[in-house]
Formats: sequence, structure tokens, C-alpha cells
Amino acid sequence: MKKTKIDHYTDKEALDFHSHKKPGKIEISSSKNMTSKRDLALAYSPGVAAPVRAISNNPDAVFDYTSKGNLVAVISNGSAILGMGNLGALASKPVMEGKAVLFKRFADIDSIDLEIDSSDPNEIINSIKNFAPSFGGINLEDIAAPDCFVIEEKLQEILDIPVFHDDQHGTAIITTAALINALDISKKKIDKVKVVVNGAGASAMACTNLFKKSGVPQKNITMVDRTGVIFRGRENLNQWKSGHAIDTKDRTLDDAIKNADVFLGLSAKGALTKDMVKKMAKKPIIFACANPDPEITPEEIEEVRDDAIIATGRSDYPNQVNNLIGFPYIFRGALDVRSKEINEEMKMSAAKAIALLAREDVPDEVVSAYGGDRPRYGKNYIIPSTFDPRLIKVIPAAVAQAAIQTGVARKKIDIENYKDELSNRLDPSMSIMQGINAKIKKSLKRVVFAEGEDVNMLKAAVEFGKNKFGIPIVIGSEKRVKDQLKEIGLDENFKIQITNSTDKIKREKYTKYLYKRLQREGQLERDVDRLIRNERIAFGSSMIACGDADAMVTGNIRHYAASVEKLKKVCDSRKGEPIFGMTMIVFKGRTVLVADTNVQDFPTADRLVAISKSCVRVARLFGFDPKVAFLSHSTFGKPISRNTKHVRDAIDLLKNEKVEFDFDGEMQPDVALNPIYQDVYPFSKIVGRANILIMPALHSAAISTKLMKSFGGAKLIGPLLIGLDLPIEVAPLRSSTSDILNLASIAAYSADVIDYKKN
Repeated sequence: MKKTKIDHYTDKEALDFHSHKKPGKIEISSSKNMTSKRDLALAYSPGVAAPVRAISNNPDAVFDYTSKGNLVAVISNGSAILGMGNLGALASKPVMEGKAVLFKRFADIDSIDLEIDSSDPNEIINSIKNFAPSFGGINLEDIAAPDCFVIEEKLQEILDIPVFHDDQHGTAIITTAALINALDISKKKIDKVKVVVNGAGASAMACTNLFKKSGVPQKNITMVDRTGVIFRGRENLNQWKSGHAIDTKDRTLDDAIKNADVFLGLSAKGALTKDMVKKMAKKPIIFACANPDPEITPEEIEEVRDDAIIATGRSDYPNQVNNLIGFPYIFRGALDVRSKEINEEMKMSAAKAIALLAREDVPDEVVSAYGGDRPRYGKNYIIPSTFDPRLIKVIPAAVAQAAIQTGVARKKIDIENYKDELSNRLDPSMSIMQGINAKIKKSLKRVVFAEGEDVNMLKAAVEFGKNKFGIPIVIGSEKRVKDQLKEIGLDENFKIQITNSTDKIKREKYTKYLYKRLQREGQLERDVDRLIRNERIAFGSSMIACGDADAMVTGNIRHYAASVEKLKKVCDSRKGEPIFGMTMIVFKGRTVLVADTNVQDFPTADRLVAISKSCVRVARLFGFDPKVAFLSHSTFGKPISRNTKHVRDAIDLLKNEKVEFDFDGEMQPDVALNPIYQDVYPFSKIVGRANILIMPALHSAAISTKLMKSFGGAKLIGPLLIGLDLPIEVAPLRSSTSDILNLASIAAYSADVIDYKKN
């Protein structure tokens, strides 16, 4: 089994991450505008009285007028934190905040972490019962057994919202999905297999229960705890263990494992030996899920068996049993039908949906999670990747449908329409960089980081190399670069290529190349030599032009326009394309491309047409179906203004060209982006659907994008420099390390997918 490398982080890095800017990982933001006196009056007094009365008359109206239906409480008392034990309620807060972040990131569920400082199950039950009306669901986490059983069972009995102990059921659902597929691959029947479960904690019992629900007979499952096999007649068994006792003469794991088809370990490192593995049946299924170290490593298994299907709880091996595949999406489905509980049928439906998804061809977004290799359904791919964008569509729909069918849903929905809604719920661009990075990992382009002594640029270069996105080359003084590496806490001997104009052979080569370009523009050879010596942009772009590098990222220490002007001395524009800036805006589940954000001051109608065509070309490279809106302060001639004439002229020009993409304009940005206007303008294919926004002027584009970034909470990728005949990106002044890293990846991607020689 191929082991993949995973990053390791120091405690200091983790602490810095949690303390940076705002301490912690979550915050609360308003879902409604609060900009006027009227807004405040509607949000609070006197307007809030209306929903209060409505809920008083009909309690179910709370789902319509409050956040309850999308709000989950993540609750722990800290008695079993990860693998660290009982560290108390307060110490569990970072974990619970993390769980809340995952709910939001993967399923768009709002969560609040609540840490209860008590070891008394009854006290915990009463606390949750009293604040439960505020929430649409309860996620229990890191509560030690057997208290977790007592708490969950009682809450399920007294509350009318989903109560889900993820340590139990999340693990059970993912493991059952893996079992379904492992049995399919090994051609074994679920009602005939012999299963051994090593461990008798909360997760082991939940897995066993769901295995039985999926079709494994109870008599075929042997559970083993620290004392040995749980058999009928064994003394001192609690009520939960006794439910899994069977008639058997086996007393130890070594006894039970003989001819076993399936081993599930939720116990401790070293519990399963190679000799035990040898005793198992043909094509054994071994789920060694102890964390952080499995009961037996895949390498040890493969030393004695070449026919085993293996899963672990680790991310550095294939087939990771990861609860993240389950819990966000299970709650998503339960919340959307206002389910009263998460029952066994809903869990089973989730497991089956996960299993079936692994059998389908994977999308490009998943490839990045596997180091650029496309996984195929088989012994090394029985569980979908946590980054599979289809999870949000598949699992909630299965859970919701099961809730409706079993009568626990308060709300019935059209499942097919629901699937479409789910697909659009989360931001598809979260996977854009993953797909790009997966692509460039295969080609390993040489990327120049021009301002190599700048801290953020240098950090980006290091990360680029560390992640094996390509080969970073920094321009700078070797001594200053190494000193900088040491200062920022990185190994000064980090293997990174450093180059500069002191390299006489390169300097003369680049001077000769550039002088040939500029000699008829009044430039003397000594002037060009001075340019190569002193301007890193000229040196770096000449490296690409002369074949010594493949792509470059520059900027960060100067204004964008200044960088572009310097580039124009070395680079030409692509044939038929203007040079312009295009910014990707990611906001609330939507991605739009905006141009020109950085270069063209007041483009003519012809130039707007050219920009739109180039944007369409780039959009298709990123996998978007382009829908172009030409923006203005007016919409379809209302109000008429001389300032919109060039926009209207651009539309007319495009209509005459019969281009192969949808476009329309002129229109205001809310008309382009908000579906509520589709009824007002039914004749337009673009209204409410646009993903490319062509701005009427540079100032409007720059102001809009910077405002979105500063106050709108949007994520910006770029601006991307479009139209050069070399794969070069320019980082705006004072870009972050991650921004520069993204631009470097995009430059490498451009070098890989665009044939610049055909320019």
C-alpha cells in the first residue's frame, strides 16, 4: 500500500494559527443588512414582535423566522478529548470550535460550541434539554463511555431534534460504507462473513450495531475488549456490552481471528499481529482504525498478505476512515427536512450513499487529494475523498429521503430539486486551487519568484517547493535570502534555487535577448545590460523567454501598474488580446470573474469586446461555463447616459460577431447576479446568472473588488494578468503569502495548459 507524505506542524505553528488576528476559529456575523434605522427597527423593536407572535401561535414557525433550522450545538464536557483523555470542558473548546468550522466549511451549517463543565450525566442532560429549543440539532463530541450512551439515549427520548454522538455514529457510518465496498470487491456476502471487532468503546459498539443493520448476523460478530472475548455468560458485563455477547468458545483475539473475514480495530497500537493476520480467511478485510497509530500498519499486513483490503484512521494511507465524510452532510440532510431525529435508517442510507459514490469516476477536484493520481474504485479506494465536491449533493439527499420515508421529517421536499440546491450551496471555487495544484504537481514547472528577498515572496517560494507544486527559483542575493530564511524560522539550508545578475553567463544571455527586442526603440546595449542587472522583473521574464524557467510571479513590493509597465519591455501581448487584470471573487457560495481590474483605464467598445473574449477563454480553462454581463450604472438603457455608450456599443459588436458564449448588458451588478430580477427581465439569459462581469472602467472595477475584499467578506484570487505572451502573474502590493502562492500556481498552470509558442 502506497504511503503518502503528510505535513507535520510544530506546536508553535498551531498556537500561532489559533491566536492570529482574532483568537479562536469562529465568529458570528449578521445575515441581514443593518445599515439604516429602518433595518434596526425591523430586526429588533418594534419589528421583531411580528415573528414573536407568529412563533407563539405556531411553534414550527420558528424554522421560518429564526436561524434554528440551520443551527447546531457542538457539545462536550472534555472527558475524552481526541486521544488525550479527560482534560476538562475548557480544554475541549479548540476541538469544538474546529468542529463548528468543519460544519460551516463542508455543509454550510452554522454551529455554536458549548462546553459543559460537569461529569454528571444527569446534569449534562438537563443543561442540554434546557437550551435545546435554540437549536436545530445537537452534536455530542468527546464524551467518555458509558456516559455518552446515557446522555445520547436520554436526549433522543426527550428532544424532538436530531441528537448525534459523532464519535459513535460518524465512525460507524463511514466504516459501514467501507465494509459494503470491501465486501463487493472481495466478492463476499454480508450475511456469511465472520467479523471480529477489537474494542468495546462507543465507536466500536456503534459500528457493530450498524454492521448488524447492514446485514451481518449477530452470531457472526465477535467483540473483544481489554479482558477478552465478550461471550454469553461472562461476568461483569454492562448493559451495552452484554447486547453484543455471543455463544462462542473463543476467549482471546488470537482465538477469534482464525478464519475471520473482517477485522475492525478501534483499540490500540499493536493489538493485531502479523501472525494473527496470517490466520484470517482469504481476501481479508482489515480496518485498523486506532489513532494515532493503527493496530497494525498496512506495511506489516502486506508483509504476510497480498490479498488484504486495508483501511486506517490515518490520512497518509489510502482508505482513511474519516468522520468528516459523514457528519456535516448527515446533519445537512436532517436539518433541511426538519427531522426530529437521526434514526438508524438515515444512518444506513448515508453509509450506502457514501459507498456508491466511491464506485463512480472521481472529478478532478479529488485528484489533488491523491497527489495528482486519479483513484479508481478498488482495494485502495473504497471510501470517497473528504474533498469530493459531490458529497454535499449525495449524502444529505439520501439522509433527507430516509427521514421522509420513516416519518421523522417535519418538512417534505422534492429530492431531485433538493440535489440541485445542494450542488449550488457551497462555493465550487474552494476546489479550484486544488485542481490547479494537482495538475502542476505532474508537470513540475520551474517558477521564478522575482522578489526573492521579500518575506512573503520567499515564504511562498518555500511553500511552493515544499508542496511539490514545482521547482521554485528566487531572484536575490544568496546571502540575504539565506539570512531571511533563517530569520523567518526556516532552515537556511533549505534546498531552493537562488539566482541573480551576478551570474555572468545568464546576464550576458539575457542582455543579448533583450537588446534584440529593444534596439530599435532607442535602447543602447549598455542600457539593456543595466536593466538586466538592476531590474529583477526584466531578469526573471528573460529567464522564461530564454527557456531557463517556465513561469514567474512578481510584484508585491511595488504598485501593480509599475510592474506591468516593466514587463511590457520584455513581453508582448498575446495575438488579438489586450493586457488586462482579471480577479476571481469568491463570496457566499458563488464565484465570479471581474475584468478589467488593473490595467485598462477606460476601455473602448472594441477593447471591452476583446476583454470579454479573453475572460471567456480563461473561464473555460478553469472549468466554468461562461455567462458574461457587461456592467454599468444603467440597465438596458434605463437611465440613458453618455457614460454607458461604449458598453452598449460593445454589446452590438458582439451580437454581430455571433460568438459562442452567452452575454448581455448593459446592466447593474445586482441585476447580473441576483436571481430575483429574472422575472423582471425574462428575455435575458444572463440576468441573475452571470459569472463574468465586464466593468465599464478601471476605477469602477478596482473600487468594487477592493470594497468586496475589505468589507464584504469575499475571498479574492488574483488579479490574474491576462494577455501576456509569457506565463507571468503580478502580485498586488503587500500580498499575503497565500495570495502569492496561488498566483505562482496559476502561472505554472498557465505554462502547462497554454501553448505560448502559438501566439
